Amino acid sequence: MTVTNQVVAVVPAAGIGSRMRCDRPKQYLMLGNKTILEHTLQALISHPAISRIVIALSPQDKYFRQLPVANAPWLTVVDGGTERADSVLNALHTLNADDWALVHDAARPCLNHKDVDTLLRTMNHSEVSGGILATPVRDTMKRATEASPETQAVVDKTESRERLWHALTPQLFPAGALRIALEKGLQRKLAITDEASAMEAAGYRVALIDADPANIKITRPADMPLAAFYLQQLHTADRQD
Repeated sequence: MTVTNQVVAVVPAAGIGSRMRCDRPKQYLMLGNKTILEHTLQALISHPAISRIVIALSPQDKYFRQLPVANAPWLTVVDGGTERADSVLNALHTLNADDWALVHDAARPCLNHKDVDTLLRTMNHSEVSGGILATPVRDTMKRATEASPETQAVVDKTESRERLWHALTPQLFPAGALRIALEKGLQRKLAITDEASAMEAAGYRVALIDADPANIKITRPADMPLAAFYLQQLHTADRQD
C-alpha cells in the first residue's frame, strides 16, 4: 500500500486520566505555557503530511472550548465513547475510506516528526497494511501472580523479552479498513487496547517502526518533568535545523 491520499490525524481524548490524581483530565494539565493536549495537537498539525485533525472528546468536557486551539480551521470535534475504540470509531466516520488515519494519544506531546516521516515511508511497502511506532523491550520482563488489595504481588516467572516491543503511537492505517476492523472487534468483544490489535485480529500485517523512546505517554505525575525536558530538547533541535 502507498500513502497517496490525505493523512488525517485522529486523537481520542475522552479519558479522565485517573492515575494523575488531579482535578481535571490529564490532557488539560499545563506543560510550560500550554496544556498537554495543545502540545500534542501542535506536534501533529505542524507536520506537512497531516491535512487536518479529528479529536474525540467526552460530551461532558468543559475544558476544551476554553483553549485557543478550539476554533482552529483544521480541527474537527466529535463525541468520544466509553472506550478508546468507540472514540476512534466516531472520529473515523468523518474520514473517507481511502484516507489514512494517523491515530495518536492525546497525552503523547513529545512526538518527533522524523518518526512520523519514517512511519509514512514504511507504508510504501506492499507487504504490510499499516504500521505503528514502537520501541523494543529492553528490561527484564516479570509475570506476576494474581494480587488483591490485601495481598502483595510476587513474581510468578520471568518472561523472555525476545521479539517483544512496546507499542506507541501514532498508529497509521487506511481509515476504511481500520473502521471495519474496529467494528468487527467490538462485535466479537475482543480486548482492543490499540488500533493495531484490531487490525491484527482482522488478519492484517502491521509494521513495527523503531521510534524515539522520548515519545512517552504521560500517565503519572512523575512523567510531567520528563515530558517537559523532552519537549525542550525537541524545540532546541527544531531551532537548530
